[in-house]
Amino acid sequence: MATQVIILNGGSSSGKSGIVRCLQAVLPDPWPAFGVDSFVDALPAKMQASDAGITFAADGGVSVGADFMALQAAWTEGIVAMARAGARIIVDDVFLGGAESQERWRKALDGLAVLWVGVRCESAVAAGREIARGDRVPGMAALQAEVVHEGVAYDLEVDTTHTESLVCARTIADRVS
Repeated sequence: MATQVIILNGGSSSGKSGIVRCLQAVLPDPWPAFGVDSFVDALPAKMQASDAGITFAADGGVSVGADFMALQAAWTEGIVAMARAGARIIVDDVFLGGAESQERWRKALDGLAVLWVGVRCESAVAAGREIARGDRVPGMAALQAEVVHEGVAYDLEVDTTHTESLVCARTIADRVS
C-alpha cells in the first residue's frame, strides 16, 4: 500500500519544519503539511497561557490541559479525514508523551499506511537553534531532545545534528512507497 501519511516526531528545534519544506519539494505528488506549532498558533490567546490550554514554563517545560487535549483530538481527526479522503499528508509533531502520543496517532490512523520518522538532534545543537529562532522558551529544546522519543517505534530515524534538511528529506522520500 502506498504511504498515505508521514509522521515526523522530534523535539523543539530539531529540524522538523525544515525537513517538511524539503519533503514537499522532493516528493513528486502534493503533500500538505500540518504541524503542531501551527495548531498551537491557531488556538485562542486565552488558551495559550491557561491550565486548561497550554502553558510554557520558564525552564522550557510544556503542560497541556483538558481543553487543549480535546481540540488536539479534533485536529488529529481532521488530518486523518483528509488522508482517508485521498490526500497524502505530512505531520510535524512533538510527542511530549512519548509512546502514549504515538499510540494516540496510531489509533486515529488505523488502516492507513504510515511512515513513522524520528527526527533527532543533539541537545546542544538544538539549543543553539532555539536561541537563534528567538520564538521559543529557552530550555525547551534540551528538555524535549530525548523525552519525545522514549518508547516510540520508528520506521526510519534521521539526525539533523550534522545532516542538512534536504539530505534528511531525500532519505525519507526514498522510503515513501
